[in-house]
Amino acid sequence: MQNNNMQQGMGQGQGQAQPFPQPPQVVTIKDSLYIKDMLAWNLLAMKKAHFFANHCQDQEIQALLNKAGQMHQKHYQTILSHLNTNANSGNKPYLM
Repeated sequence: MQNNNMQQGMGQGQGQAQPFPQPPQVVTIKDSLYIKDMLAWNLLAMKKAHFFANHCQDQEIQALLNKAGQMHQKHYQTILSHLNTNANSGNKPYLM
């Protein structure tokens, strides 16, 4: 029965993941490593955008780089806020 539900769900969005209404109570090692990678990717992108914006002479490109850096900073902060919200609520997920 569960397999049928998974197949039906995947067929709707051509394999696109649907967001969970609430985070799972169990965080696997693989999940935690992926979260760490997401934080690292956004931090690196933010730093690179800031660096190149500071070394750019074209004001339009500089503004676009700053905007991209701010977007990655927002993503980084959003991920951290989700982690902190869960930790502060006392609902610490189990690691598997």
